[in-house]
Amino acid sequence: MPEQRAEAAAAVTSAPQSQGTARLSVAIFGLAWAHRAHAAGLLRSLRLHPAQELLLMKLLERDGQTQSELLESVSLDHSTVSKSLRRMQEAGLLTRQPAEHDRRVATVWLTDRGRDMREPIEAMWSALEHTSAQELDAEAIESFITVARTIEKSITRRSQ
Repeated sequence: MPEQRAEAAAAVTSAPQSQGTARLSVAIFGLAWAHRAHAAGLLRSLRLHPAQELLLMKLLERDGQTQSELLESVSLDHSTVSKSLRRMQEAGLLTRQPAEHDRRVATVWLTDRGRDMREPIEAMWSALEHTSAQELDAEAIESFITVARTIEKSITRRSQ
C-alpha cells in the first residue's frame, strides 16, 4: 500500500507541464495528495475515513453542536459532513438528537466510544507530523508554514 501511494504521488509530481509554468501548483498538488494519502492510511487503522477525525476533534472541543455548526467549523461541503456523521453514528461514535430550541435541527453528541477516540486521533496526528517533518529542521518548518499561509491567503483572496 505505501508503494502504491508513493507511485501515485510521483506520477502527480511528474505530470506534464506547459513550459514549466505550473511547477509550484504541481508541487503543491503532489504534496497535498501524498499527505492526504498517508493520513488516510493512518485513519484506516483507526477505522475512520478522512474528515471524520476533524468532526470528532470539533466535538471533543465542544460536544452538542448542530450539524450546521460542524459544517461551518470544518469547511467541508454539506454532503461530506452528512455522510460522515451518518457513518460515525452507525459506528457508534456519536448520536444525533433533535435540538431543544428547534426540533428540526439535529444536535450531535459524542458517545463514550467517540470520546475515547481523543488519544488515538492525537497519536495519529502526531505520527503524521513526525513523518512529514522528519527531514526538516525547525527553521525549514517555520519557512514552509509561512510560505504555505501566504499561498493560501493569495488563493483565498483571489477566489472571493
